[in-house]
Amino acid sequence: MTQVTSDPILTALLVEDDARLAALTREYLEGHGILVTLASDGRRGLAEALARRHDVVLLDLMLPEKDGLAVCRELRARSDVPIVVLTARGEEADRVMGLELGADDYLAKPYSPRELLARIRAVVRRARGQAGPSLEVVRVGRLVVDPGAQRATYGGRELQLTGYEFALLKALAERAGRVLTREQLMDIAKGSAEESFDRSVDVHVSRLRHKLGDDPKRPRILKTVRGTGYLLADESTLSPTRDDDLL
Repeated sequence: MTQVTSDPILTALLVEDDARLAALTREYLEGHGILVTLASDGRRGLAEALARRHDVVLLDLMLPEKDGLAVCRELRARSDVPIVVLTARGEEADRVMGLELGADDYLAKPYSPRELLARIRAVVRRARGQAGPSLEVVRVGRLVVDPGAQRATYGGRELQLTGYEFALLKALAERAGRVLTREQLMDIAKGSAEESFDRSVDVHVSRLRHKLGDDPKRPRILKTVRGTGYLLADESTLSPTRDDDLL
């Protein structure tokens, strides 16, 4: 029986070669206000994702015609659509690879449809700049984060960020100079630390450093605090001698 929902209708592209799982997932999501388009292989999935705008792409990794990681890489190079990877490949290396290629979130099979729904809503909120209540522009040194416009610049140069990266940068900028643990960052940026893993934050921080032009071996903007977490520093006010306690 279709469930009536008051949530805004979202659109999702599900790229999945398991016909039964795809049908069950579509039935559940459409019962909760998400219109689902199906693609049964990687090549068709990529073509559909590029041909039409979807609120989220749900992407299996083990696909015929074109591997899901290749689809993720090509799609992220040409689109900022939120990507949630769905796969039986549950090893951390596979999860990290998907994130490094631009996925916003990761869910291992077998997954709960309710959790999938929550993940979809979370990545869409982040992509729309609705990850938190504050819409005030945040300025930290040369970094400007504008939640209302879902836009961030550094030294006047606009940063091309995914929804998760923007939420992470916003969380750090709003608490500039304070050390945030990985668990705190996952909770702030994703809405819940449940079913997440520490290394995902490390991957996203690494990508943020690259986009900020920060030195990964001796970062001055996005710093790693040994055994604790990360902090966003205003490099114009930092003395180099303060780096001694940081990696």
